[in-house]
Amino acid sequence: MTDLPMVVPARDLPARVRIHEVGARDGLQNEKTVVPTEVKAEFVHRLAAAGLTTVEATSFVHPKWVPQLADAEALFPMLDDLDGVALPVLVPNERGLDRALALGARRIAVFASATESFAKANLNRTVDESLAMFEPVVARAKADGAHVRGYLSMCFGDPWEGAVPVAQVVRVAKALMDLGCDELSLGDTIGVATPAHVRALLTGLGDRSIATEAIGVHFHDTYGQALANTFAALQHGVNTVDASAGGLGGCPYAKSATGNLATEDLVWMLQGLGVDTGVDLGRLTATSVWMAEQLGRPSPSRTVRALSHQES
Repeated sequence: MTDLPMVVPARDLPARVRIHEVGARDGLQNEKTVVPTEVKAEFVHRLAAAGLTTVEATSFVHPKWVPQLADAEALFPMLDDLDGVALPVLVPNERGLDRALALGARRIAVFASATESFAKANLNRTVDESLAMFEPVVARAKADGAHVRGYLSMCFGDPWEGAVPVAQVVRVAKALMDLGCDELSLGDTIGVATPAHVRALLTGLGDRSIATEAIGVHFHDTYGQALANTFAALQHGVNTVDASAGGLGGCPYAKSATGNLATEDLVWMLQGLGVDTGVDLGRLTATSVWMAEQLGRPSPSRTVRALSHQES
């Protein structure tokens, strides 16, 4: 078996894709056993050494809600030596923003919902109330010179509401971008999207003048569709893809959810397509094997298992 795919370039794809690595935040936040801060810091450093230039570091949420990320103040300063690596952090409100800015964070993310049910469950607010809550957060972050990403969850399906109409997602996405976000990440939170659905949503966003260059995609692999959906987004011109090293993370709202798109699986596909990522697949795989050892279980990433011969 080869350690790299044969390169057969595909036409009409971006020459380079920026991978927005979420393993250290989204991947670890639902772990029941608290991961030591030093391990998290080493994880981020290893990811950066593998060539990832955007590594989401942590979240400045109240420790009561996400105990795994209660060490944000301790962790973030441990990453000061990572020159040239963007370290986005999630903030839920102005208090979270204050904490992040005090530590020098330059990339901020807010987390909105396309559906009323998830907005209520996750933020205890309506969609419009949550957007109003984010308005001063985005404004203050921008005034401070920070880059702001807007996450939009439940873009393709909701566990309570079922299929989510494209027009509904476009309305909330447009409102989120109108707050001043630099970037929009479309979340397939329960992993139900299919390629034509992805193309329809991206077309709808384009019709509302949301530039493809400002869009990232965040797919879960619940039904094995994450790579197919990513390819559809690439064909549409999207060049930012969220992924989690080793496939860490999952969605607590979807039964049998298999978690985030694994960064290694994404890199394998992109390398085979001749799309540059700047990522060393061998070093990334070794990092995910190491992190799986810290967590005491094998990585769910197919590529990690193939390249490292992990046993399931």
